[in-house]
Amino acid sequence: MNSLGNALQSQTAHPDNANRSGDLPVRRDAPDGRNLLARILDTPHLAQVVPQLQPEVLHRVIQHCGLEDCGELVALTTPEQLARVFDHDLWRANQPGQDEQFDAERFGVWIEVLLENGAEVTAQKLAAMDAELVISGLAQHALVYDRAAVTPYETLEGELITFYADAISAFDNGLSFEAGGYLLLAKRADSWEAIVEVLMALGETHPGYFNQVLHGCIRLSNTGFEDDGLDDLLAAGEQVMFDLAGGREGRREKQGYVTPGQARAFLQMARELRLDAAAKPTANPLARAYFRAINETPTTDTNSASSPAGLLAKRSEPAPEQSAESVAAIYELLLDAGVIPQPLRALLAGAVEHLPRLNEIKARLEFALNQNYSAYLARQEELAYLANVLMAGCSIQARPFTAQEASDAALATCNLGLENWPPHWLPANSTALPTSFLVAHDLISVFQVGWKILHDNVGMYAANQLIEVLKRMRCDDREIQRDLDVLRIKLAKHWQAGAPWHARDALEVLAILDTSAWAALLTLIDECPTLHAVVGASRDSRTLSVNASDFEFISENSQIASVREFMRSLPETLCL
Repeated sequence: MNSLGNALQSQTAHPDNANRSGDLPVRRDAPDGRNLLARILDTPHLAQVVPQLQPEVLHRVIQHCGLEDCGELVALTTPEQLARVFDHDLWRANQPGQDEQFDAERFGVWIEVLLENGAEVTAQKLAAMDAELVISGLAQHALVYDRAAVTPYETLEGELITFYADAISAFDNGLSFEAGGYLLLAKRADSWEAIVEVLMALGETHPGYFNQVLHGCIRLSNTGFEDDGLDDLLAAGEQVMFDLAGGREGRREKQGYVTPGQARAFLQMARELRLDAAAKPTANPLARAYFRAINETPTTDTNSASSPAGLLAKRSEPAPEQSAESVAAIYELLLDAGVIPQPLRALLAGAVEHLPRLNEIKARLEFALNQNYSAYLARQEELAYLANVLMAGCSIQARPFTAQEASDAALATCNLGLENWPPHWLPANSTALPTSFLVAHDLISVFQVGWKILHDNVGMYAANQLIEVLKRMRCDDREIQRDLDVLRIKLAKHWQAGAPWHARDALEVLAILDTSAWAALLTLIDECPTLHAVVGASRDSRTLSVNASDFEFISENSQIASVREFMRSLPETLCL
């Protein structure tokens, strides 16, 4: 190990902890998705290599190249791989940091793509998967009934019984399917023909699985009729989805992922940290549970794709010798396209000039690396956890973090935490943090201190100062003044709730008055406050460019001092 930076390659966030729009960016000089896919498909021995690839790697390829174009590649996957890819791909969050929900439309697209390789092949892959997953997906597309149970009949007294008739007619859009004594009515038209074709193949080739799936759908379709005659997938459907999501979360936790709910709770606990408490807080229960789950998982299950060998999933049999070159070739293709992350740049070997603000954490991590390697590895695991927390439970500029941004933000926040570590939490007879601090102390508590400082001294402070400025602002333009008043009211409301970033959309009116100030305030009054390039710059040096990417993560008190100076100058900037 030549440097701290080389060892830091283990500090890698899971890109899938972010929403899809926030996943690994594609390099501008990378081949486009179809060209990359064509080059992958031309790889020798591909049929032997693909079944060995990590599901996460396959998912990244599908994201980059587009699911609709990946039919040939998907055809080579195993049912086990496909089920794990579904864990990544079939769940969406409406907003960054929010809980993910099963995506019915995406499930339909997957059925269509699988069908490109034939209905029997698709049926075979589905029949090897957990039936509850297929039931949940199908129930979003169709109501399923026992044909005999819903067929109208006349009693001996001449009374016509039309049980469920009204409910069925409410969904009767002309798309229906009957097979094996079941009646299916489409709840949505997209992917309906593909679903029918696959179900027909399932009935012919896997009748037991077919009946299991449709009986499960009947149970969900019957729920709720007593209330309003319609099927909203109430209690039974919610329980199935809850169980499905719970199983997925359990699998992902063992792979190092953090759920959005856990991440949001962790970050909120950090915002509420009492820095005036007599002693450092006890270990965070959420982080403790996360590491307990990780430690119970074999390390081979959580390999990253940072090397050709890392592309391969754990298998009981070794990979064929002739496929080794093919694995290396695919690794180079994916690395060049930005589908898998580049090795992280060294922090201490030739890159110090690029990261001048991380001295506090660099010095202490280097000490741990040289003096206590096991402690150093523990700190790396903690950094990876913190990066995953940011990706799963936080937004930046109203969008998800990328993996690199999350890693950078975790390091910066920890550096800020070290710089602001409460003196009364220091060991007895100590006046400053020793260089050996991270040998015995975890980075979870350090991050919590930094996150608290970031929240209180940047986000909340900037919002409060802006509210005071808005109270005194008067504009001759009535529409602008109205929007300024709306901003003040919204900002005050969310500031009181401790979440001023929820008013960021209302900040747009400030762009009319001063574009640079508006851009700076957007980065300061954010869920993860950052420092825009215009903060700290002189008025003469400001350009008209307010690119959203012109920001840096706040890692030291000198940057916070720049924030305070900027906010003091805000009345003059806005011509108050």
